[in-house]
Amino acid sequence: MRRNVYSPILENGVLDDLRSAQAEGAADPDWVDEYLFRGRDDDCIVLGEPVPRETLRTQVADRAAELRSAGLGPGGAISLRLPPSLAYVVNLLAAWRLGAQVSLLDHRLTQYEVDKVLTRIAPQFVVSAPGVSGRQPRTYADVDAVTAPYPGQPARTGHALLQLSSGSTGTPKIIGRTAADLVAEIDRYARIDGTPREGERIVLLASMVHVLGLVGGLLYGLHTGAQLVLPRSLTPDAVLDAVVSDSSPATVIGVPFHLRLLLTADAPAGGLPQLRRVTVAGEPTSPQARDAFADRYQVPLGNMYGMTEAGVIATDLSGQHYPALTPAPGMTLRAESGQLLLARPANPYVDAAPLEAAQAEAAPAVTERPAGWSDGWLRTGDAGLVDQATGLVTVLGRGDSQVSVGGLKVDLTEVEQTIAALPGIAEAVVVFDGSIVAFVMLAPGASQDTAAGLRAAMASRLAPYKLPRKVNVVAELPRTSSGKRVRNLSSLRAAAAGEPVQAERSPLTEESVSGVR
Repeated sequence: MRRNVYSPILENGVLDDLRSAQAEGAADPDWVDEYLFRGRDDDCIVLGEPVPRETLRTQVADRAAELRSAGLGPGGAISLRLPPSLAYVVNLLAAWRLGAQVSLLDHRLTQYEVDKVLTRIAPQFVVSAPGVSGRQPRTYADVDAVTAPYPGQPARTGHALLQLSSGSTGTPKIIGRTAADLVAEIDRYARIDGTPREGERIVLLASMVHVLGLVGGLLYGLHTGAQLVLPRSLTPDAVLDAVVSDSSPATVIGVPFHLRLLLTADAPAGGLPQLRRVTVAGEPTSPQARDAFADRYQVPLGNMYGMTEAGVIATDLSGQHYPALTPAPGMTLRAESGQLLLARPANPYVDAAPLEAAQAEAAPAVTERPAGWSDGWLRTGDAGLVDQATGLVTVLGRGDSQVSVGGLKVDLTEVEQTIAALPGIAEAVVVFDGSIVAFVMLAPGASQDTAAGLRAAMASRLAPYKLPRKVNVVAELPRTSSGKRVRNLSSLRAAAAGEPVQAERSPLTEESVSGVR
């Protein structure tokens, strides 16, 4: 077993400096050069073409000078609405290098959705790529980024990063992360056995706007010296091409939706000797998907549990503890009344009051929400168990997934997992709409007999009171922009009616939905 690799830069005081800056309400800009750019001078990113680290440094410095000339400086606030591209990476690092606060907006959001978020965040500048819709998921070698002023204000907090929660559980919250917190998460990744190391590759399928792709992919790769590779598109062939494009070991990182891409891909005749492991996060993988993966690929399928509020929390990168996970270094979890609580030193939620209220100083910058963070503990909203003997954590699903049917408690997560494990079923979403309703997607190659026999198959595994009153077979389940299944009833009904699935609209839905984040 490979020994854990620690980040020596942390021992040299960078983390202490960042925490001091955080205490003073500032975003320390030095961490970009001293921490993220500390890796060896090689091709650190592949976006269509390899990008040498020195080239990236130069572009970041040049872009920082342009943003400074436009009026962005220490304590400033800027929003990025850019697709996965070199422009995204350069603008992100340049703004941080100036000591500004960066908020990330998925480029697939509609203008209506963007306007709603900007009203809440109120930045001074917005960087976007006009004409790039993102309806066809792909990587852009580069885009023409346009910087426009916005009638906002300087950062109200010392957070380096503002992100939106996934939106799979309702209206997204605005979450703040300090530079010190991001560095601490990168260090956690470095201390987990099985994460990519210097000289290896990260084939990233998850969005760099969201925490898994941003920290576990981009920032961790820059710091550690693992090369970040973005496939040219999110298609099975493009993903496999990215894996075989180099002889160095490759780890594929994504969400269960991306696992389905690998399961439908035609593996090269010579196999995939470069593929070291596949790691998925966002939702638990089903036993059926794990079995299919094991039959097709002879590498570990790892699971990861995390939240936008904290980053990576627990992992099982070897797959040996499935479905349980080992808490990441420094992460403390406990179960209270069946819900998982995570120890966190500060409230991650940034006040989402409109700009007018902020200008009137009618609300504090960070608010205490009893249902979220209080007294040093973050309520994850996920049901789970913590084994006191081993410390292993098992995530059971959303804590609000229990409903009452005829006076009997039914766990919708249990029903959903049971249906998803049936032969011929690719995925399922189970919701409560006065009664239990299932939305089911058939596996590739499944016959109509599968759909016809679905109710009988469910009845053989579920008690009568747990059976869905209605079952809808859909061509595609709606998803958030990060690939998580949406449980919004209107979106699911549209999918059942055969209407086009708009994945880019789901992150900002106003209706209450539920799911494992």
